[in-house]
Amino acid sequence: MSSTESPRVPSAVDTVSVPEGVRVAEGERMGSVGLPGLTLAVRSRPAAREGLPPALYVHGLGGSSQNWSALMPLLADVVDGEAVDLPGFGDSPPPDDGDYSVTGHARAVIRYLDAQGRGPVHLLGNSLGGAVTTRVAAVRPDLVRTLTLVSPALPEIRVQRTAVPTGLLAVPGVASLFTRLTRDWTAEQRVRGVMALCYGDPNRVSPEGFRAAVDEMERRLRLPYFWDAMARSARGVVNAYTLGGQHGLWRQAERVLAPTLLVYGGRDLLVSYRMAARAARTFRDARLLTLPDAGHVAMMEYPETVATAFRELLSDTETLNGAAGDVRASRGAPTEDEKPTRDQASTHETKMHSTNPGS
Repeated sequence: MSSTESPRVPSAVDTVSVPEGVRVAEGERMGSVGLPGLTLAVRSRPAAREGLPPALYVHGLGGSSQNWSALMPLLADVVDGEAVDLPGFGDSPPPDDGDYSVTGHARAVIRYLDAQGRGPVHLLGNSLGGAVTTRVAAVRPDLVRTLTLVSPALPEIRVQRTAVPTGLLAVPGVASLFTRLTRDWTAEQRVRGVMALCYGDPNRVSPEGFRAAVDEMERRLRLPYFWDAMARSARGVVNAYTLGGQHGLWRQAERVLAPTLLVYGGRDLLVSYRMAARAARTFRDARLLTLPDAGHVAMMEYPETVATAFRELLSDTETLNGAAGDVRASRGAPTEDEKPTRDQASTHETKMHSTNPGS
């Protein structure tokens, strides 16, 4: 059994208070769940009706459950969605054991799903969350119905130069040095830097969205563990890149049984667009959504497009399982042109929704 796997016995769950200053969008709810060794903040949106399959959203490095607030309402009529703040991020405090590795974060997700009894779920992950959810799907296939990965942080031999500064956070002492060098930076300056790195076009962010991001940055900078969680999680990603054998992320991607949607942005400065083809070949049952103008957070830049691709994944999966009635009713019966062909539904085949610039 992998060290990521936990005994399949639900842990004790206690509802605890959520820290003040939590930003909750209209229609969202925020709660906090106490588990052995960690506390997780969980953002949810009531499903449109009873009986919808559960979904869990997992954010990336430096992000939070808020990263999914644009996508969640677009899928509320087909899934019962929750978004978790990984330990040390958003409104979740650090884990008791200080483990910010990819395995540690995956273990937190597994503990939550086991404790809540929500599995199997439609699992969605971005960046670091993509690596985490890949590991969860590989070691606990019983917990995962489908897997959706937005710019997943899977190992690259030639890392983009624009991603190097983020990777340097993993080097001991760099985070504290960066903190000293940027002590005079305003929250607005920091947010602009983050958006320039993560968005294909930062101008797509509304003034209200920018102001909310600044408020959130100011809140996080006041947390005594903010930089430690960032540095240790970055180190966890780098360490995961160096793992070989059955614990290597690409090897675990080969083990994923769940139908998988891969989303890559042509302007991603953190995860190379050239990794899309390898990912499509590696996951057993994969389809690929390519967005030439998107950056690292396509679910925030192009939530409608990502939602449409997820609905297609869900519909096709339920069709194969012989239970597509409710899903098709919510999105309209597909036309003959929309129905997947045998080749599109087969293992290792890739469904292209848009093209690679220059390909």
